[in-house]
Amino acid sequence: MTRASPVVDFHPMDKPKRDWVLVGLWITLAIVAVIWIAPFVFITFTSLKSTAAVMNSSAFAPPVDPKFSNYASAWDRGRFNTTFFNSVIITTIKVPLGLMISAMAAYALAKIEFTGRKLLLLAILFGTMIPFQVMLAPLFTLVNGLHLIDTYPGVILPYLAFGVPYQVFILQSFFRGIPKELSEAARIDGASHFVIFRRIFLPVSLPVLAALLILDFVATWNEFAMALVLLQDREMWTLPLGLSAFQGQFSRDYGQLNAAIVMTVLPAAIVYLIFQRYFVSGLTSGAVKG
Repeated sequence: MTRASPVVDFHPMDKPKRDWVLVGLWITLAIVAVIWIAPFVFITFTSLKSTAAVMNSSAFAPPVDPKFSNYASAWDRGRFNTTFFNSVIITTIKVPLGLMISAMAAYALAKIEFTGRKLLLLAILFGTMIPFQVMLAPLFTLVNGLHLIDTYPGVILPYLAFGVPYQVFILQSFFRGIPKELSEAARIDGASHFVIFRRIFLPVSLPVLAALLILDFVATWNEFAMALVLLQDREMWTLPLGLSAFQGQFSRDYGQLNAAIVMTVLPAAIVYLIFQRYFVSGLTSGAVKG
């Protein structure tokens, strides 16, 4: 004789309640994502169209006959090989060097006791409050006096001066949140501050450093105003300067113009995609610890 299976009585109230707040947030995020993605879709589609196709088709219509030659033509006509090389040199030197200087300075301010430490921290933080636009004229005078106009150091050094204070502020607050017992135990074992910084603090701060790397890379790669003032020789121009000149010369060649825009922003987008998993966690760690 088989035993009858129990009958489960489902009551309507047993159904999980739908969180309308969460649904509203997802809808809002979807709308915001569409708004942010739409311009990039427009630029990408336009970069693959001829001028006639741009004028006779919808802005968001996919290209029927993709013109990949727009990228090669824009690269040659805009001399982007030179500006791309200059941007790579400046960015690959400035970003790692700035992070290294900022990390060491932040460690010293957070974990080493010395006279005037708080005053020095206030002086560094004051640097984050000065808009660089108001400093362009005296900055040009200083760099010109050092005979560094149209040189890589003439751009990299000002970039460092305006980028380091913000990074020190983030990293110093993060380092202060690391238990002091870790560094004290290492000091008892005879480790120097440099060994403690390299073996303890650097590994745990990788998410914050990755987030700062993304922000600093994008800011340095896209910087325009300071480069415009300090780089007057066309052979030393960076990508934003080259794109501005290209836009002025070929403003009606929409396909090549948008191809140039895509080539300019693509490296920054690639760097973000590589390090994006550290971005939110890194910024949150640097903001809430302290």
